[in-house]
Amino acid sequence: MNKYKVLNKQEFKLENFSLVPIRYEDRLDIMKWRNEQIYHLRQDQPLTVDNQEHYFNNVVSKLFEQERPTQILFSFLKKDVCIGYGGLVHINWIDMNAEISFIMDTDLEENHFHDYWRIYLGLIEQLAYNELDLHKIYTYAFDLRPHLYKAVEAAGFLKEAILKEHCKFQDKFIDVIIHSKINEK
Repeated sequence: MNKYKVLNKQEFKLENFSLVPIRYEDRLDIMKWRNEQIYHLRQDQPLTVDNQEHYFNNVVSKLFEQERPTQILFSFLKKDVCIGYGGLVHINWIDMNAEISFIMDTDLEENHFHDYWRIYLGLIEQLAYNELDLHKIYTYAFDLRPHLYKAVEAAGFLKEAILKEHCKFQDKFIDVIIHSKINEK
């Protein structure tokens, strides 16, 4: 298992679920899910196997040794099977905040979206608050999936901002919704 130099604890567990440092073996599943869900990601074209190999070999591999990486990525496992991935991205070490990133296996969204988001957010809070002592974590989401807001709000995140017509989607400008949670300890 890869280990992040910045973390003392590498694995975060809740029930039958865990976050482990992103695994190379999950890269093609991650590529598939990203391509299937490209509509809500900041990704302008489908990924290829070559893109994914390059990203894992030249970007992800370097994150493990950095004292202050700009992102910390994890495989999201259920009973040791990867069912999603995400982490903290755009980490701002000066202001002690980070954006939450997460996608799950597209086939699981219909029946498990809220439950898996709830579990994932609980795990990512352990990482952000207990391990990294961040002050704030937040989501940055195109206004395309209202069911996402219900899931993050149920986990105690508050709608902090609406960036009006902030992104162009299918020749139309759409809002970006930001939800955040402050470390209360």
